Amino acid sequence: LAGATYMEVHEAGGGIHFTVKHTRAADSETLLEGLKGRLERMLRAGTTLVECKSGYGLELDTELKMLSVIDAARSSMPIGISSTYCGAHAVPRGKTMEEATEDIVSVQLPAIQKEMTAGSLQVDNIDVFCEKGVFDLNSTRRILQAGKDMGLNINFHGDELHPMDSAQLGAELAALAISHLEEVTDEGIAAMANAKVSAVLLPTTAYILRLPCPRARDMLDAGVIVSLGSDFNPNAYCCSMPMVMHLACVTLKMSMPEVLAAATINAAYALKCSHLHGSLEPSKQGDLLIINAPRWEHLIYQFGSHQELIRFVIIKGSIVYENNKVLDL
Repeated sequence: LAGATYMEVHEAGGGIHFTVKHTRAADSETLLEGLKGRLERMLRAGTTLVECKSGYGLELDTELKMLSVIDAARSSMPIGISSTYCGAHAVPRGKTMEEATEDIVSVQLPAIQKEMTAGSLQVDNIDVFCEKGVFDLNSTRRILQAGKDMGLNINFHGDELHPMDSAQLGAELAALAISHLEEVTDEGIAAMANAKVSAVLLPTTAYILRLPCPRARDMLDAGVIVSLGSDFNPNAYCCSMPMVMHLACVTLKMSMPEVLAAATINAAYALKCSHLHGSLEPSKQGDLLIINAPRWEHLIYQFGSHQELIRFVIIKGSIVYENNKVLDL
């Protein structure tokens, strides 16, 4: 908020490395308590399916600890969770990118696969921060392909701070989704559209980090499947998808119907969950909100007012949150 860029914070010892230090030191119970509190806030803001990532360990033990905590939350809370391994979130201190890549491919992923095969861990997706000064295109390709080979969906950070040709790589690897894309090229947009790779746009990131906004209109016009996410993390502390949807209308120049689709059915597609989530149809889960307003658009229009609008959150046909403090318009 004081104006430093993402990489300035990162290079000064803050950002990911600061969080890594504290995550490594925390026990599972502390991490689970924090995660459940944040998930509850998201649920009260209307979210019924969320992607949870690891990525603040950067070594096997802590990455496994984070993934196990995500599993524990999944089994103890009504909110749906898609779990993402993001061991390539940054290059650990004391290692080169090449060494970090080798550790992920030869040590971390095989250990995770062993846990998955034993049935003691569920992981759905793999993520890499493909960025200048982090993981280059070749390392990203190697890590993502290794994850895909063990059955993980590819859903990664790309073209955020610099044009890296991440979008073209995602199309090449048949990725499910690529997030950020503030610096995507015309060629990248075309590749994503042709390969049906979802663009997960994060208006909170551009807003908080003062970055150029993703080119949502160009993507939509090209036929890209545009999704929305909150990018909840220490530098974008937002638990409210209604606020994200409002920002998308204003900063990304999306219409309210486009935003609704991007936050529901398209977001479910980006997690390979659209067969059960994202719309109200026969054979899908009964996940829905009941709001105290004459039209659904009020959930987006009334910026920051979802607490006064959401009356019920329903998951699998059951009320999981009831708000008796809604206010009339």
